[in-house]
Amino acid sequence: MAAEIVNPRSESDSEGATDEPFDPAFALHRGGKMAIQATVPVRDKDDLSLAYTPGVAKVCTAIAENPELVNDYTWKSQVVAVVTDGTAVLGLGDIGPEASLPVMEGKAILFKQFGGVDAVPLALATTDTDEIIDTVVRLAPSFGGINLEDISAPRCFEIERRLQERLDIPVFHDDQHGTAVVTLAALRNAAKLTGRTLGDLRAVISGAGAAGVAIAKFLLEAGIGDVAVADRKGIVSPDRDDLTDVKRELAGLTNRAGLSGSLEAALSGADVFIGVSGGTVPEPAIASMAAESFVFAMANPNPEVHPDIAHQYAAVVATGRSDYPNQINNVLAFPGIFAGALQVRASRITEGMKIAAALALADVVGDELSADYVIPSPFDERVAPAVTSAVAAAARAEGVARR
Repeated sequence: MAAEIVNPRSESDSEGATDEPFDPAFALHRGGKMAIQATVPVRDKDDLSLAYTPGVAKVCTAIAENPELVNDYTWKSQVVAVVTDGTAVLGLGDIGPEASLPVMEGKAILFKQFGGVDAVPLALATTDTDEIIDTVVRLAPSFGGINLEDISAPRCFEIERRLQERLDIPVFHDDQHGTAVVTLAALRNAAKLTGRTLGDLRAVISGAGAAGVAIAKFLLEAGIGDVAVADRKGIVSPDRDDLTDVKRELAGLTNRAGLSGSLEAALSGADVFIGVSGGTVPEPAIASMAAESFVFAMANPNPEVHPDIAHQYAAVVATGRSDYPNQINNVLAFPGIFAGALQVRASRITEGMKIAAALALADVVGDELSADYVIPSPFDERVAPAVTSAVAAAARAEGVARR
């Protein structure tokens, strides 16, 4: 069934107006959501001669002699490319580069609003892995970092890995790592609220795509007791003969308890459910979890477990939605992570930098910690400075900072 198309006219489009409902989303997006703005004045011929020719030639010559000066005399060290091929856009799937552009513009304005980082949306007209990598490598001299966005799995893993091998600037797939950072922060606080540590917890993740794989690996890196991952066919385990290379690696890292079978069976006695797959988890499966369990049902707009049901059994409930407490929102992570990396001109974003971001984010909650507040709001002005500072310090400690 085709989606209903509402009237996209702006409020000023009075001529030819119909009785169709006005949609504010179309009004807001008309003309795009961002623009380029100069940071220096060009008021007269003297300004022009400095901003452009002949003054600019001096700067170009200096950079040609010492390429590192590009970070001081251009915008490179302050700007990120937001790169997509439009194959895994929000909950919309493979909608192509043009249709993905409103999301990429949105991501760019979130970078600026929440981290003070300039970003440029780049929607590429190819889904070929090699072409994407080669294109980004050729564009990289203009940017201080690369944020990969809404690229389908499993290609996204290879694209990120190969780009970071070829580039000396941070490459970060937010669908993977941003989600993982915010999840760890919320989970750490949930454990603290109930008198436990990460090492005391056994988690089950529904979804073995980009987010599910990254969350599992990141939680193990942070010291969780155990984590199992389920896809549509059940628990990802070494005894399955239908695994992709990515899932086969995951099977070797996760599921220390040796579980097999369905997601529902794995949830029996589990401390944590993390949903990044969509679909619906039956209520009896949630009821079978351990006492004081945590349910992070993050599919949007429909969580895998409705919060009203989850609250009947769980000590802490989180979703991906803004209309319920404890929203697991990537905007809590990626602006500050990139701001910190750019601040010290980091060559990459390490696991230590991501863990530092998660701990700093969790610490923002502080003494206000409660079942309905294990993660701060994206509009909490303490978030970005805390994450930025922690990431910059971690980069210096790990030797990937260049200033």
